[in-house]
Amino acid sequence: MEASASPSPEVEHLDSPPHEEDEQDELEDPEFNFESPPPEAESQAASGGRSPEKQPKAGAAVQDRTQASRLRRELSRLEKLHKDKDLFIQKTRGELRACCQRMDLIVKQQESVAAEVAAESEAHHTAAVGRLRAAARHLCTELESERELEARLRAELRANEDALRHITIQEGRLEGLQKSALKELEAAGRSLQVQAARQLQKEMEARRQMEKNQLLRVRKSTHLQKEHGLRHQKLVEDARKNHRMAVKFLKASLGRVREREQQEELETQEHLRRRMDAVLALKSSITTNRETLRKLHAWSQAKAELAEQKSQAEKQAILAQGGDAFKHLFHQRRCQELEAQKRAFEEEQKLRKLEIVSRILKEETEESRRRRLPSPAKALARPTLRDKTWGYLSHLATLSEGKTPAAPFCPVEIDSFSHPELPGLMKAVSSDSVHGSPDSVSWEDETLAEPEISGLWTEAYKSHQVPREGVDRKPEKRTKMDEYILARTMQRLRSGAPPRQVVSRREFKGCPFNSKPKVIHFKDFDIGKVYKKKMTLINATYTINYCKLEGVDEHLKDFVHIDFDPPGSMSAGMSCEVLVTFKPLINKDLEGKVSFLAQTGRFSVPLKCSTKQCSLSLDKDLIDFGSYVVGETASRVITLTNTGGLGTEFTFLPESEGHETDFSTSVMRVSSVFTSEDKGIYDKGLPSISEQQLEGIESSQADLHSQKEQEEHTGESEGVTTILATFPITPGAVQTRFKVTFRNPQCPTLHFRVMGVAVDVPVWLPRPSVDLKICMYDRLYQDSILVHTRSKAALRLKFEVCRELRGHMELLPETGYIQALSTCSVQLKFLPRFSLPDDASKYFDSESRVLEAPMTIRVADQTRPVEFTVHAIVTTSDLELNPSEVDFGYCTIYEAIRTPVSLSNLSLLPQEFGFVGLPKFVDIQPNDGFGTILPLETLELDLIFQPTKAKEYTFELVCKSEINRCFKMTCRAVGVHPPLELSHYQIKFAATSLYDTSVATLYVVNSHLSTNSMTHSVPRIGSGEICPVGPTSFEFLLPPDSPITISPSVGTVLPGKRCLVQVAFQPSLPAEQIRQQALQALTKDKVEETKPPRREAPAFRREPRRLSLSVLRVQTRDRMFRSSTSHTPRLQKPDVTISLDEYQVARATLIKSFQGKFDKFVIPCVVASGDIQDRRGTEPLSFSPHNTLYLELWCPSVAPSIIVTSDRGKTTSNFGDVAVGHRGIKKVSIQNISSEDLSLDFSVLNPNGPFVLMNPISKLSAGEAQTLVLSFSPCESVLAQETLDIITKRGTLSLTLVGTGVASMITCSIEGDVLNMGYVIARESVSSSFRLQNKSSLPIKFSLRLDSLSSTRHRDQQELPQFLRSGTQRTEVVGTQNYNGQSVFSVVPVEGVMDPGAAQDFTVTFSPDHESLYYSDLLQVLLFEKKVSQQILLKGAAREHMMFVEGGDPLDVPVESLTAILAWDLERREEAEELKPILVTLDYIQLDTDTQAPPATRELQVGCIRSTQLSPKKPAEFSLDSIASLQHKGFTIEPSKGLVDRGQTKTISISWMPPADFDPDQPLMASALLQLKGDVKETYKVFFVAQVLTSP
Repeated sequence: MEASASPSPEVEHLDSPPHEEDEQDELEDPEFNFESPPPEAESQAASGGRSPEKQPKAGAAVQDRTQASRLRRELSRLEKLHKDKDLFIQKTRGELRACCQRMDLIVKQQESVAAEVAAESEAHHTAAVGRLRAAARHLCTELESERELEARLRAELRANEDALRHITIQEGRLEGLQKSALKELEAAGRSLQVQAARQLQKEMEARRQMEKNQLLRVRKSTHLQKEHGLRHQKLVEDARKNHRMAVKFLKASLGRVREREQQEELETQEHLRRRMDAVLALKSSITTNRETLRKLHAWSQAKAELAEQKSQAEKQAILAQGGDAFKHLFHQRRCQELEAQKRAFEEEQKLRKLEIVSRILKEETEESRRRRLPSPAKALARPTLRDKTWGYLSHLATLSEGKTPAAPFCPVEIDSFSHPELPGLMKAVSSDSVHGSPDSVSWEDETLAEPEISGLWTEAYKSHQVPREGVDRKPEKRTKMDEYILARTMQRLRSGAPPRQVVSRREFKGCPFNSKPKVIHFKDFDIGKVYKKKMTLINATYTINYCKLEGVDEHLKDFVHIDFDPPGSMSAGMSCEVLVTFKPLINKDLEGKVSFLAQTGRFSVPLKCSTKQCSLSLDKDLIDFGSYVVGETASRVITLTNTGGLGTEFTFLPESEGHETDFSTSVMRVSSVFTSEDKGIYDKGLPSISEQQLEGIESSQADLHSQKEQEEHTGESEGVTTILATFPITPGAVQTRFKVTFRNPQCPTLHFRVMGVAVDVPVWLPRPSVDLKICMYDRLYQDSILVHTRSKAALRLKFEVCRELRGHMELLPETGYIQALSTCSVQLKFLPRFSLPDDASKYFDSESRVLEAPMTIRVADQTRPVEFTVHAIVTTSDLELNPSEVDFGYCTIYEAIRTPVSLSNLSLLPQEFGFVGLPKFVDIQPNDGFGTILPLETLELDLIFQPTKAKEYTFELVCKSEINRCFKMTCRAVGVHPPLELSHYQIKFAATSLYDTSVATLYVVNSHLSTNSMTHSVPRIGSGEICPVGPTSFEFLLPPDSPITISPSVGTVLPGKRCLVQVAFQPSLPAEQIRQQALQALTKDKVEETKPPRREAPAFRREPRRLSLSVLRVQTRDRMFRSSTSHTPRLQKPDVTISLDEYQVARATLIKSFQGKFDKFVIPCVVASGDIQDRRGTEPLSFSPHNTLYLELWCPSVAPSIIVTSDRGKTTSNFGDVAVGHRGIKKVSIQNISSEDLSLDFSVLNPNGPFVLMNPISKLSAGEAQTLVLSFSPCESVLAQETLDIITKRGTLSLTLVGTGVASMITCSIEGDVLNMGYVIARESVSSSFRLQNKSSLPIKFSLRLDSLSSTRHRDQQELPQFLRSGTQRTEVVGTQNYNGQSVFSVVPVEGVMDPGAAQDFTVTFSPDHESLYYSDLLQVLLFEKKVSQQILLKGAAREHMMFVEGGDPLDVPVESLTAILAWDLERREEAEELKPILVTLDYIQLDTDTQAPPATRELQVGCIRSTQLSPKKPAEFSLDSIASLQHKGFTIEPSKGLVDRGQTKTISISWMPPADFDPDQPLMASALLQLKGDVKETYKVFFVAQVLTSP
């Protein structure tokens, strides 16, 4: 402000004498040229004098021009300051008015608050008074701040108004000078316009010529385009022809592809059909297996019950005989345990035997393979695996008999199986077995080595002996006799004929040796046992003979071992022993022979091994019982004998063939079964044998029953005696057939017949069994029993009830008569008491609750009474409530507590029940507590308790049954009245799609205004204290990971107010489920990638029939173990990293397959007294758990109706990096997966944002898919994200749009964006380079453009030149151009692409064709042909000669004349302008008169241009004269002369200090001549103008 207010030195300097204003026109002339002074003037200048006219005139013109320029600058500055101050004053006044208005409003609010404080104080509302006082304090603080702001604004307004007045005064002082300057500018403008019109006419002529040339070029290009069109048409026709051919071949290819696809589809359908058939077959097989298992389970239960009955019968029989039943049962149980252990041991032995057999079979396979390749000689001495197995068994047999083996035992290592010890293996070996010596078995390991050369390890092979050098080899010599004997022996051996034995002219013929026994027969062998037999060979020839063992047949080598020590020569009649060892491993008959070689030929001994077999027979084919009376019992004996060595189980069954015989006359039973050892006991008539009642099979024609399928086991070579018992039921003849079946399928079925005649009794009952069904305790049940008689006389009957049931059951009358051939009725009364299980434990089963009461009707003069049975199931009528006591706890009056209670029916009958006398606050569901409960059923009931007020509740609930029995339940609860309540306690959301949002609203209400409990119910817990009146806080406690959001979840409600709460439901898929889906997809992909190729089956699978089931099971278990161990590390792999794309793909998969879900949430809302705002930063509020409110939310979630099908279901469209100003396009495919057509609405995107939806869709049909086109056009470098909601009536699909705008950042190596090419000699060129670097993350396409070559250059030239415009309008940067029409500046490369982080070098060439100091151009760097990134100003100067001077003030305009300078004019100007002016202005700034300021300094640059022309290489010279005169005036110049090399510049420093006699009111002016000597001599006149300034 002080600087603007103080008068500037320029303004004061304008008050100059009038003679300076007369020469102002010359100073304003843009051509302003000094005329060359005559030689006299030069001499005067050299001598220090000056012309009295020329020099003062020129000095005044320069001074006037300088003052005019300063005046214009000062005026523009003052105008700008005036506008700024005026705008600031208006803004300050507006703020001041707003401040006053706020102050008035605050005063009014203070008055209203004061009135409210007085009113609340009278009403004694302490909380409201405190709140209003706090508001009053806040208003006072605001009023003080507004007053301070008003004072500050008023001070600023006064200061700015003062400054504005000073500026207005200065503008008034300069107004006159401004008018005169404007007039001068108008005159100069008119002269320039005339010159411009002339130049414009010349330019128009040149333009017409250029247009004519352009027309010629257009015609030529049109002709070329026609030719190009003909060529293009020909190419199009060829392309169409080729396209038709391609379409033809493509249709043929597509036809083949469709046929192949149809074939694959048919194969797929056939495969699916086979799979469906397999699944159906598997299902039926599973059903059949389940039915079979159910039958087996029922059979096992029946068998167990039968065994229990049998044991009870035996126990009763032993007790009846006075024996010790416990000892007998213990002994029997011990025998059963021993039998079970024996069977388990035998099964274990069988399994081990099968394992050994499998190993032997495997060894056979290896042996057969090894036979194809000869084994090494060393391997022949080693035992085979079969020998190891025999030795192993022999060793175990030795250990089992307690014998110590002669040699230490070395166990055999088996790879595939590990066998436990077999301590009892040799117990099964027969007692006549002879053990071989354990020394005969070698336990060396078997080698599997094979020779590299076949036959190398055979016995016949002998290594080639290389004879040693120096040893003479002598040939073997044989006689003729030796050769004859050798030939005859070889011939006899080749023929194979045995030698003849002739003694005393008798030739022996027949078997040379006789064996005892003739046949070696191992009968009834068991697998795993060892059998040995000795055989004696007797020499049956006439003379000495020899015997050699050849072996056994091939198929017996694995089972038979021969121990034979050749005795040498044996005389006739001599004998030797042969030990034959048989080790059976398979249950199969074997036959073969043992071959020997004698001197007279070969002979063999038959060998036979037979398994155990059954030989069964019955001693009778017919059993005749004769005549017997109904009710009597008759028995007969039949014996089943097994003479074979194999025992088997047998079963007596009625013959299944349908015979036309009577099966209804008697009941047959198999009473007992004895073996042959126990037959003597039966013959003695042992009375302790109890008959076993069996279940019979009735027939319509016969009354003979086989009461049971009797199963027993007959041992080896023993007999079984079976007793058949019968008692008559109805009279008549009976005849039936029985069969005996055996478990061994090789045993034939045996048959026998049974006959008998029964005589009937006179009295009988049509219902021998009376069924009372199900009865309850303490309830009376009655039934009538009819008695029939076929007697022709009256009979007296007596009805008896067993003694144990006489207190519960009664037959009335007890005695009666029945008339001849009539009926009699008896009344049965049954009243079961609770003591029935104790009184009649013999007839009543407490577990099944079944009563079987035997009743007796005794007939006079008849020994056999008539019996019948009363059946009943006795049950209780109790109902059980669980629990018997219910504590509901604390319950608010706004909610109901539901407690589950179970009601159990302990009876076997259905009962009706009902809860009666329920209080109003209790409800029982379902059916309001009434219903029917089935037998032994448990019903779950819900007790719903909803208190009506706050108090303690204690009550009983009564449940009554249909027989009026009462069952009670005690209940307790505490009613709570919370201080807050909810407007809704249950919210049912509509079906919400996944990742969509449904919002519901409710209110939290505080209706507690008074603590008067007499007028209304007050908040309290039970009968406790009343909650205080005041602000009450609440908080909703959301469960973790729930899709529910409540806002606000915490708040405070004032008394009588309510708070709005929004509940949002946004279903989503669990992150863990999505992660599991992604892991499954990754695991599936990895398994498919790493799936091994299918291998061939191992060798042992080639003969699966030879492997037993246990071996296959073990192999399967090994494979499963190997597979599990191989897959376990893979499954226990550490955490797998899941990428974002895989996560989104898994989520899209789960969304598409989502079937819907219903969740119910109960959100607790805890309540506490007090304001939560007051407790911030201190201890939290204490929320009471009893004052908790509960909000129930029903949240159904469904699959979205619209899904994204593109990009694997991702709902996020990432446009990536897009350059600013460019556009990125993304296509998103959506599909309607619902069953109805949907109308689509789209949310509004930010209109000023970068995202745009190109093609909105209004409707999407069911199953239809459409594609949305989205664009991203960033305007700035920023990460943009928006959400596009696709809204339908069934939900909303949200698409997240993400994109990054990347600014095209390019850095230039030129500082200041100005490239100065320096000086160059005209018609020569110079080059310079610079670098651009791409700093962005995108590749950038660039192009370079010069303003001089712009398409708008011609239009811009039609405007006024730059020097004729005002300073604010001068934007032209293109300077002097070449006369030849070529561009002064050129740059390469012109366009290209820069990768991210890459750099590009550019070369700029400056080529002027004439002298000028104002060559300039603007180089623009365009990115993507749109954005101007860099603007580089190119400058340069050209000289005709090599010397130049820079510096000084500008004396001409930077634009050349519009008229061309002719050559002769140029020469005349060079002659006339030998002296070139240079103006140097020095301003000495002296701020303080007491302190000396530094001198004013300026610089001039003198340079020499490096030229490509041939010229002498001497340096250029420069010199400045009049140094002494300048120093006298205070100027200091250094250096005043010097030399300048080519391409170098030198600086001339000029400084000025005001001399003592300097007048500060007048500027100091001086001049000097500067001479340059290079290729030519040039002279410059330097004008020095110095002045003193008091301010910068």
